[in-house]
Parts: sequence; structure tokens; C-alpha cells
Amino acid sequence: MTQTHFGYQNVPEEDKVHKVAQVFHSVAAKYDVMNDLMSAGLHRIWKAFTIAQAGVRPGYKVLDIAGGTGDLAKAFAKQAGPSGEVWLTDINESMLRVGRDRLINSGINTPTLLCDAERLPFPDNYFDRVSVAFGLRNMTHKDAALAEMRRVLKPGGKLLVLEFSRVWEPLKKPYDLYSFSVLPWLGKRIANDSESYRYLAESIRMHPDQETLKKMMQNAGLDRVEYFNLTAGVAALHTGIKL
Repeated sequence: MTQTHFGYQNVPEEDKVHKVAQVFHSVAAKYDVMNDLMSAGLHRIWKAFTIAQAGVRPGYKVLDIAGGTGDLAKAFAKQAGPSGEVWLTDINESMLRVGRDRLINSGINTPTLLCDAERLPFPDNYFDRVSVAFGLRNMTHKDAALAEMRRVLKPGGKLLVLEFSRVWEPLKKPYDLYSFSVLPWLGKRIANDSESYRYLAESIRMHPDQETLKKMMQNAGLDRVEYFNLTAGVAALHTGIKL
């Protein structure tokens, strides 16, 4: 039986999907509140940078993978306009419901779809932009997911991967202290769930660093891959083009 990691635990691959699902079912209702608290609002700046780098124009087709509560999809839908097409997708039904409701409440009518990033139900060469924010690290087969993202991009289309990454070395000790002490405490106080936020901290440490993810995107067939360190590497935005 093939093993993979769930945070610091080794688990059977089929178990990881269920364990990750449980995490996000648990935190969906408090997801945005916790993001603001955990990052002191910085996640909004990181997402704004990602939106700017995407350069979505009227008429573009955009796929937001693991789109959660819909921050990116909302911005992309406004930019793509009525002639565009923006899909909000997630593998987790609880997160997708929150995102769908937020979009509807904002007056945005864009399609939402429950789907697995490793098996995207879209045709080849369909989207101008594909984005995934804070979702790649939870995927079991990241290489397969990246290959799927490239497949559905049009030639000349851009993939944007925003994810927690490897922090600047002098900040590592205080960052670890915050991650493994403060985050679970916040999770317990705000979302009544310390373990999900302990998993969050562990999953960040297990995620490929900036250079490794760059190589993975190149191996998936993307060109002109580059990355931008955000807040001393707490997060990083990787971009790549399908030629």
C-alpha cells in the first residue's frame, strides 16, 4: 500500500484525501476569520499580488483550483466581465459552499464545481489562466495536479501557484514557535479545532521549497517559470507559461 504524508504522519494515500477533507470540513465556517488572524491580514496582500500578476482581461477564461471561499474567483470574475468565464472549483464541499455563497452574496454568478485537481473535468487548451492558492500542498500527487493544470491551459496561458513556502533562515526559529504554539492555540480558541491548525503548520514544512516547486513546474512542461518571495518567504507565488 502506497504511503504519503499527512503533515508529519505517514498514511496510506487513500486515507490522506479523507483526512484533508476532514480538516477543511472542520474549518470552513471560520476559514476567513482564521486566515486574517493567522497572517495578520497579509494573505489579502499576497492574493492581491497574485491577482495583479494574473493580468486577467475581459473575455478571459479562468480556472481557480482549490478556490475555497472565493477570494481569487471573485476578483477574476470582475476582471473577466460578462464575456469571460471564471470557474470556482474545490475538492471540499464545505469550502465550496462557503465560496459559492460569498460569490452569490456579492452579486457574482459564476460556475462552481466540486472536482479533484489531479483529474480536471475540462478539455485541453481551454483556459487563459489557472490559479491555485494555498491548495497545492494538500494534494497527494502534486506532479499529476501540475500536469493537469498545464493540460487545460491554452498555449500562452499562465499558471499561478500561491503557497506557503520556505521562510528566510534567520526567521525560522520564531516562525516555528509561532506555527506550532500560537496557531493551534488560535485554532482552539476561534474554530474549536487545534489539530487542524497543527496539521496546517506541519503541511507547510512538508511542502516543496521555492526552488523544488520551480523544478516541479518545469518538469510538468511549463516554461518561463519564476517565483516571487512574499513576506520573507512565508509565502511564494510561482508562475509559469504554457508555450
